[in-house]
Amino acid sequence: MSHYLLWESYFYLLLPVIGFLVFSFLGFFTILRGKKNSTNILFAFICFLGALIDLDIAQVSFLADQSLSLRLDRLAYLFFVFVTPVYIQFVHSFLGMKKRRWLEVIAYLFSISLLPFTQSEYFISGLRQFSFGRIAEAGPAYYVFSVVGGIAALYCIVTLFLGMKRAEENSERNRIKYVFIGFGLSGLLILMNSFPISGYDVYPVGNFNFIPVIILAFGVLKYDLLDMGMLVRKGSAYFFLTGILTFVYALAIYLSNMLFMEYGNAHPLIIAFASTALVVALFNPVKIKIQELADRIFFRGKYDYQETLKQMSGAMASFLRLEEIMDFMLDSIPSALKTRAIFVALYRKEDESLELYSNRRDPLGRKQKVYMEKSRPIADFFETYRKTVGRSGAGGIDIPDDEKNKISDLLDATGAAILIPMISRDKLKGIMALGEKRSGELFVHEDIELLETIANQGAIALENAGNYERIEEVNIELEEKVKKRTEDLAAALEEKDRTQQQLIRSESLASIGQLVAGTAHELNNPLASSSSLVQTSVETIGQWKDVKDTDRNELIEDLQFSLKELDRAANIVKSLLGLSRQTQTYVEQVNVNILIDDALRVLRNRYKGPEMTIERDLGKDLPEIEGNFANLGQVAINIINNAIQALPDGKGKITLVTRYEEDKDIVRIECRDTGKGMPPEEVRDAFKPFFTTKKPGEGTGLGLYISHEIIKKHDGNIAIQSEKGRGTVLSVELPCRRRKS
Repeated sequence: MSHYLLWESYFYLLLPVIGFLVFSFLGFFTILRGKKNSTNILFAFICFLGALIDLDIAQVSFLADQSLSLRLDRLAYLFFVFVTPVYIQFVHSFLGMKKRRWLEVIAYLFSISLLPFTQSEYFISGLRQFSFGRIAEAGPAYYVFSVVGGIAALYCIVTLFLGMKRAEENSERNRIKYVFIGFGLSGLLILMNSFPISGYDVYPVGNFNFIPVIILAFGVLKYDLLDMGMLVRKGSAYFFLTGILTFVYALAIYLSNMLFMEYGNAHPLIIAFASTALVVALFNPVKIKIQELADRIFFRGKYDYQETLKQMSGAMASFLRLEEIMDFMLDSIPSALKTRAIFVALYRKEDESLELYSNRRDPLGRKQKVYMEKSRPIADFFETYRKTVGRSGAGGIDIPDDEKNKISDLLDATGAAILIPMISRDKLKGIMALGEKRSGELFVHEDIELLETIANQGAIALENAGNYERIEEVNIELEEKVKKRTEDLAAALEEKDRTQQQLIRSESLASIGQLVAGTAHELNNPLASSSSLVQTSVETIGQWKDVKDTDRNELIEDLQFSLKELDRAANIVKSLLGLSRQTQTYVEQVNVNILIDDALRVLRNRYKGPEMTIERDLGKDLPEIEGNFANLGQVAINIINNAIQALPDGKGKITLVTRYEEDKDIVRIECRDTGKGMPPEEVRDAFKPFFTTKKPGEGTGLGLYISHEIIKKHDGNIAIQSEKGRGTVLSVELPCRRRKS
């Protein structure tokens, strides 16, 4: 029976000792490794007060000297009475509430007013023994403290709950949740110790206050609620779990001593050796398992992240195009981290804007893209800060207002929980903006570590893609230049061929002109001799007396007809001589009407049929123009010849008109035909070299082109008006006096 009571006593001590260890651990690590702000200091103070009350509960049952135990118990309440105002102040500071300072002042004044009573029987009247162990006995002032403490605890729990409901972000909501569970439930459990202190024989439930605090410790270690480093958190987790394991080993050894006490008294060496062998055999393997358990609980996904990082780094290193990198990051990162949304913002240094790519899609299934202009402050901030920024922490960074406002705008535009900069060569390439996790969990340190590594890899990939894009642009420019040079060379070669053809034709025309001139010169002598002989013969025959008048007259008529035909042949030769002269002077006095008559004489055989009519409407008293008679004659022949060829089946009418326009001091020539006409596209190309609508062998396509060039040398204009099926009008304007060049 005595052994059973001893076990009950030690079991009663076990729970407050565990609570003391847990509270002390959180308090010391908050002070040593957390940020030195008011919230963390108040958090540590509450942890130390919790450790103090657990230590007090343990010493009341452990110390045999009840008088000393009572004095120590009353001394503990000199500090513990301040748990109410500190708890309220911590909740206000944690939630950022600054308008209820009056409540904190009232709570502190209330605690100060209790100080004189804590060392008297009015607060703790004595110690009382129960079946589970010894506990302090409450005085009247303790009841007042308990009631006020209960009201304060309820107020803090309700305030935390409302704050958790109002929180828009997972990070803020999770932080409040862990504090709510840890401190809220722990405070309520400690307050329930008032029942046994008031004399009720019930086990003090407050001894279990370490359970919600362990949950709070889990949040601190896993989600870095107190801004501790990863190595510290890992070491803390391993130390914490190893400490629990050590305590369990000690308890197991103690229980084995109790169970085998009689055997141990007879064989102490066997029991000692067995206990040592048990510890040696189990401690290290179990410790390794405990550390693996800590990795899974507090740093879950570490090994998956390493594999994910390996795969993503290898994939991004193989991409050379911006679109491939964007698609890969927008698809793979949300898949790996289970986030609701992701934006990748590319910084465009040229116009200082952010180009936001999203994994969200528009109604057509395309990934959305948004622009943020004037984003230079964001680039300045991240190129200096170089760290991940969370929505909850952005407001606390000491930066200029324009940078803070721009970062806030980016967070609002993307709905992101965290922003991870992508830096390469000290310059911002882009920003990864991730939304909350779909599970509602926070981003742990391992998540941030993975994302920052991916961001670095992505920045390098983006820079490589930019370099590759610039190389492609240079290649395209070079190809365009080569293409342009090739086209210019082809055009030059074409122009060379065209010039050669024109030169050949010009040489041919010159040769023909020389041949015509020579032939005409040779013909002039026999024609003149023949005409002279025929004329002499006519005169001689007219003097014959012995011939019948009818015979003589018939012979004279035949000779006169021959003389007429010889004169006509002489005129044709004269026209050919005029048109074939290859002089390069452009100051000859040219009568346009004579030019038209000569051209018609040359082309007489082309229009002598009865179904084709040539109508001449030549102006009288036309002034002579300055020009080259032979070249303009070639123009006239080309124009009239084209009109003759345009008449279908050689049937139709050609009208030649010449007029002097005094106001412009020009002579106008028009050639109108009733031929088949031309469509607009043919009119547009009519003066191009080698363009022809005639059948092969009927034309070279150079007539109008050469005419155009000749008229241009005479400072004139040549134009065509035509309509399909209604004929063509070709007009030439020649100035009477050429411009001085």
